[in-house]
Amino acid sequence: MTTALPAPISAQTGLTLTGTERDQMARLAEELALFPPRLVDERAWMDAARRLACRLPLRVREEIRDYRHDPGKDGLLILRNLPVYDAVLPDTPTVPESVERQATLPAAVTSLISQSLGEVVAYREEKSGALVQNVVPVPGREESQSNAGSTLLELHVENAFHPHRPDYVGLFCLRNDHSGTAGTLVSSIRRALVLVPDRVAEVLMAPRFVTQPPPSFHAGDSTPQHAVLDGDRDDPDIQVDFSATVPLDEEAAEALDVLRGALLDVAAMLVLQPGELAFVDNRLSVHGRTSFEPRYDGHDRWLHRTFVHLDNRRSRSHRAGNGFVLA
Repeated sequence: MTTALPAPISAQTGLTLTGTERDQMARLAEELALFPPRLVDERAWMDAARRLACRLPLRVREEIRDYRHDPGKDGLLILRNLPVYDAVLPDTPTVPESVERQATLPAAVTSLISQSLGEVVAYREEKSGALVQNVVPVPGREESQSNAGSTLLELHVENAFHPHRPDYVGLFCLRNDHSGTAGTLVSSIRRALVLVPDRVAEVLMAPRFVTQPPPSFHAGDSTPQHAVLDGDRDDPDIQVDFSATVPLDEEAAEALDVLRGALLDVAAMLVLQPGELAFVDNRLSVHGRTSFEPRYDGHDRWLHRTFVHLDNRRSRSHRAGNGFVLA
């Protein structure tokens, strides 16, 4: 990936909750966090999150509904000034496969908003199917092209190899890195497509690529041959992971390089601070991460991550008992 990083997205972008809205959100999250059995992955708890999400502040619900209808040029939904209280947060986890099993206020905030956007899902082979996952640096995995690393993370669609990859990826910041500058890189095919010549786009829309599972998956096969761009020629979806998608011929390799360059040219950097949550439209946008230096002192960068589907019916045969986890 290029070393010239894009400028950060303005802190004015997105919806900033008022103090009253933040307090309303905190009361709702506290009610959910205390809901029996106080376990995030239990059906009763997540069903409660779905119901309570109907009581989110009106402006938040309006923002989510507009985003569902059209995610815009960047495929981003950003909510700011959500309740996070650093004084009562535990140390940032450092163990591999870190997830949130016990209900907490941040996990409740993440779940409420995710359930308002769609249906929260997870993947059995990734972080044991937990619905709220921790994105944290892990000692010894600094160079990993995964959520446990701290090196520059290549642009990718989340779980690009999977037939039922997420429609949206949610990232809720509890702590940023010590410098406060670690960023999520986001780039949309809606912005990049104008930089891709027609002849190159034709190659990208042909099934001349395969994609391997990411390092975070403990099982899974590579995709069948697939196109990188699919759907409407003027507004396509994108399916690529630049660390795992393999072109099957020289012309496809050249086209993939052109696409990567175009996406880097229009990329934006989102520097999430505590209390800020972003959703990336995983059909239109790729994302990555800038490098940072973890200290493993309990105060390193810590995000909650969720995956959201718009239509659970499409993946019904992959979810045992009509649950949340895809096998």
